[in-house]
Amino acid sequence: MFHCKLFIKFAHETPNVRRRVTKSDMDRQHYNRLKIVLAEKEKTGTWLSEQMGRNIGTVSRWMTNKVQPSVEQLYDIAKHLDVDVRELLVSTK
Repeated sequence: MFHCKLFIKFAHETPNVRRRVTKSDMDRQHYNRLKIVLAEKEKTGTWLSEQMGRNIGTVSRWMTNKVQPSVEQLYDIAKHLDVDVRELLVSTK
């Protein structure tokens, strides 16, 4: 079986650091818009983790849609970002 390694570069990483993108990264369904809303509000994942008292790793997994925050956590995130909770979710329509 042939395996192709795909690498992408992230703007926030050190210039020469690349992360291997797996097939599961590409196929992952996106349910939340947390990363987008944080960028729109000019906030960082670190800022949100400090506001919520959560580990930065947890917030990072939410931002990359590897793990989803609970409904209660979504409401808490919305409160900290001063947005409607619906803005944090990907629309189904």
